[in-house]
Amino acid sequence: MFSNTRRVEIEWGHCDPAGIVFYPRYFEWFDASTAHLFAAAGLPKPELIARFGVVGFPMVDTRAVFHIPSRFGETVEIETRIARLGRSSFEVEHRLMRGEKLAVEGFEKRVLVRRAADGSGIEACPIPREIKEMLAG
Repeated sequence: MFSNTRRVEIEWGHCDPAGIVFYPRYFEWFDASTAHLFAAAGLPKPELIARFGVVGFPMVDTRAVFHIPSRFGETVEIETRIARLGRSSFEVEHRLMRGEKLAVEGFEKRVLVRRAADGSGIEACPIPREIKEMLAG
C-alpha cells in the first residue's frame, strides 16, 4: 500500500513543562500526516473534496503505542501508510521515528463521508475505485 514520510521539528509549544511532547500532539501530527499522505498520492484534501463530492475522511477509531519520549529541539520522521482499504473505510498506520528508534506507533480507522441526501448530516460513502488505486500504490 501507499506510504509517505514527513519530518516534524519539535517546538516548545508541542511540549509539556518538562520539554517532552504532550501526547495529544502525536494525534495532531498523525492527522496531518494522513492528509499529507493523500496529497502525496495526488489527492490534496481540497481537490479530493471538490473532485469526488465528499466532505472528508473523519476518524472513527484511533490509538497509539508510546515507546520512547520525544523532546523539544528534536526532529522526528513520521512514516504513514495505508494498511487496509475497505468499502467506505480505510486504516492508516503511523511510525514516528526518532533517529533509528521507534518512538510512537499510531493507528487510525477513517471513513470517507459525504453530506447526507436528506440534509441530516454526513454519511459514509464508498471509496471510489480511482482513490483506491491511488492509495494502493
